[in-house]
Amino acid sequence: MNTAPDILCIGSVLWDVIGRCDTPMQQGADMPGRITRLPGGVALNIAMALRRFGLNPALLSAVGRDVEGDALIAACKARGLVTHLLYRSDDLPTDQYMAIEAPNGLIAALADAHSLEAAGARILAPLSDGTLPAPYTGAVALDGNLTLDLLSQIARSPLLAQADLRVAPASPGKALRLMPFVQEGRGTLYVNLEEAGLLCQQPFETSAQAAPALLARGAARVVVTDGANPATVAGPDGTLSRLPAPVTVTRVTGAGDTFMAAHIASELRGLDPDAALGAALSAAALYVSGETRV
Repeated sequence: MNTAPDILCIGSVLWDVIGRCDTPMQQGADMPGRITRLPGGVALNIAMALRRFGLNPALLSAVGRDVEGDALIAACKARGLVTHLLYRSDDLPTDQYMAIEAPNGLIAALADAHSLEAAGARILAPLSDGTLPAPYTGAVALDGNLTLDLLSQIARSPLLAQADLRVAPASPGKALRLMPFVQEGRGTLYVNLEEAGLLCQQPFETSAQAAPALLARGAARVVVTDGANPATVAGPDGTLSRLPAPVTVTRVTGAGDTFMAAHIASELRGLDPDAALGAALSAAALYVSGETRV
């Protein structure tokens, strides 16, 4: 598919290997369950969700020229994603993510995005070689699996200075990689309560406390989630919070990406801030309950 995209998804595109158990688990537990392999990575999860919401996303990332990479590209194409902008490496293997989940949440996870980090700015070549219009003025979903150096370049790059930039850290361990966007006052940041605390160097009890604090640190606009507790959007137009509907949790990996994609899609369709937040919370609730296909 080479049709013009209406949003770029920049970041991790890899295989998710997820083990799920039907009973609560603790560290060191050895339990029966099921293991699945699905296309994943923050940028890819967001892109797949955006496609379900009617958008035409293009992927900018690194995928190896190996068997796993060929299979991943085929899976992305089958899901209607634009893949011709991907950087294909001859010497870097396709990245992967591994997680163990249970009804009591995420037990453990490892993200191997070393090839994406090694590829560096080569994944952004379509923005500078004439493949895409420059400066790019459309929507961009960006994840924190890129290196801090590359994220800093993106935060200051004239190629994306006019873009509608949406940024997520990928995990609490990478939350501080979003500091360039806080310092530059660029984009809309999608973080959970823990990540907001790391960026502000203080803990918060609620998203309604965290969101204004991030603005005070310099962020232009933020969306702070807190699991089953209220989520908050804060920016130049004010602050609002909404409580998610209660659901039975059957999966967690990818829930934040689904929320972010639904929020972006809702705002691009012109929904007002309250309706967009409500739509995003509803989409995330359907996802974690297992009612949304991936």
